[in-house]
Amino acid sequence: MAAERGRSSLDDVAELALLALLATLWGASYTFIKVGVESIPPITFIAARTAIAAVVLLGVLRWRGIAMPTDVALWRRFLFQAILNSVVPFTLIAWAERWVDASLSTILNSSAPIFAFILACCLPRHRSATRRQLFGVLSGLIGICLIVGVQALSGIGQQLVPQLAIVAATVCYAGAALFGRHFEGLDPMLPAAGSLICGAIVLIPIGVVVDLPWTLAPSGRSLLALLCLSVFSTALAFTIYFRLLRTLGPVGATSQAYLRVPIGVALGVVFLGETLAPTALIGLVCVVAGVAAMVVPAR
Repeated sequence: MAAERGRSSLDDVAELALLALLATLWGASYTFIKVGVESIPPITFIAARTAIAAVVLLGVLRWRGIAMPTDVALWRRFLFQAILNSVVPFTLIAWAERWVDASLSTILNSSAPIFAFILACCLPRHRSATRRQLFGVLSGLIGICLIVGVQALSGIGQQLVPQLAIVAATVCYAGAALFGRHFEGLDPMLPAAGSLICGAIVLIPIGVVVDLPWTLAPSGRSLLALLCLSVFSTALAFTIYFRLLRTLGPVGATSQAYLRVPIGVALGVVFLGETLAPTALIGLVCVVAGVAAMVVPAR
């Protein structure tokens, strides 16, 4: 019995480590997008992102000896997941970040656990969210406010339509987290690759028609951002995400949105010399407590 409890505790630590890694990968994505859309139009940028990530995952699956499924019904689910988790939110965020700072985009997108919690309560086919998860949602939100400080939110409202687009993308992410439970039992790379393939199939023709990509002259800086975004913040991140959906559930998996903000602030302090808000330490404690409440199972 003691050994079983030990193994369970180690499993919890491993899942929390993956959650932190996912938050780091997706937290960095806003900076990559901000740099990428400087010289690449949003639709073409996101189409390339999904296509490159899909190719990377297909290569890894082939190396592992795992074949993509042939079930038509499953591919319909991949397509719906792609609409919710990549096609619509990726495009909205890439478009919005032409006007909205990457840091503010991260803050706005950190509300994903709230929407996941609300949807989990409203949809009868999903397991009801618990009071612990409600505490986690509220604690995380308070922590975000304390970390960034009220002054960081001063830009809200100045670019209302792009900011609302980011919020709409956040709602899509919450819905995708709930729908992602349909892929339980599959290797996490399969729904990641399948949804990205479907996303690329949808986005590439639109990008060709709208942006005429052969006429573009992207900078090396934007191309490097696109490559990092595709390989690390998409292919690797999606694989981790679908694993966490299976082990932590939708509300737990979306809790990484809260972790993005303190991780982003920490990176800014270490590499850019930025300063923390005076209440940041208290806020970080609230965030950690909130995430733990949402993802660590009661024993």
